[in-house]
Amino acid sequence: MFLLHHYPTSPWGELLRLALGLKGLSWGSVTQPVICPKPRLEVLTGGYVRIPVLQKGADIFCDTAAAIDALEEAHPLPSLFPEPLGDGHRMLAQLAQGQVFFWAVGAAMGALPMEGMEAFWADRERRFGMKPAAFRMAAPHLAAQFGGHLAQLDATLSDGRAYLGGAAPGHADLAHYQLLWFQGARTGGDLSHLTAGRPHLAGWITRVAAIGHGRPEEMDAEAAIAMARAADPMVQANVAPDSGFSAGQQVLVAQEGTQDSPSAGRLMVLTDRRITILRDHPEVGTVAVHFPRIGQIVRPA
Repeated sequence: MFLLHHYPTSPWGELLRLALGLKGLSWGSVTQPVICPKPRLEVLTGGYVRIPVLQKGADIFCDTAAAIDALEEAHPLPSLFPEPLGDGHRMLAQLAQGQVFFWAVGAAMGALPMEGMEAFWADRERRFGMKPAAFRMAAPHLAAQFGGHLAQLDATLSDGRAYLGGAAPGHADLAHYQLLWFQGARTGGDLSHLTAGRPHLAGWITRVAAIGHGRPEEMDAEAAIAMARAADPMVQANVAPDSGFSAGQQVLVAQEGTQDSPSAGRLMVLTDRRITILRDHPEVGTVAVHFPRIGQIVRPA
């Protein structure tokens, strides 16, 4: 059974909750803190503390891209990459990251109060350089840019397709839907101000939301750690010969755009798609921590 480490208001957590729902799966729901420290998560991941994290036994999948691949490999049907778009879902999903995600954050959080959220803003400033005062000043521009993105989504859907890739929902739909879902942080879930004049977008939101979250079962972090301890990681060495690294080499894996501590371990996989390290911890023994190649910095330890 897959376990999802998340918290209820995480937009990327919503993407994976929907992915588990699309697959029709039962899964363990492990709630992690919104801000650092996250010591029980770090037992599994090392320095990686972003949410969500997907777990299956002693295999830990960091970043939604790695998690989506793990779900697809374990449960191919229904696919997260349905035809005719197929693997093109990955490229469309990537559009929901980076600058577009920052636009969505500005639209969702620009009007939120600073008072009472000091710990949250301090966490985001330390980790991502997100200064509250500057962020609030930029929020109207970010919201306008996000509105432009929504107009493009509405235009894409205007040809009558049910989902971004055609008749069936896929990774691209979940990635873009979570940007809209996140807007409910300040509206109580009311998205009418975003769908007004965008009827195709409104219908699509309803269809994606109807996918649901599958069958979550509440589980605590100690149970997740125990499951990792009782399992062996499933990984085979595959380090590209032209990568400049070798299997078994001690490396550090960090994420672009953050001050979070890197995860340290023995390199097992390094391709143009994936990174996997083996790391040891007295509470879990050996676990395999998997990352997508895009967005990660790998360097010798």
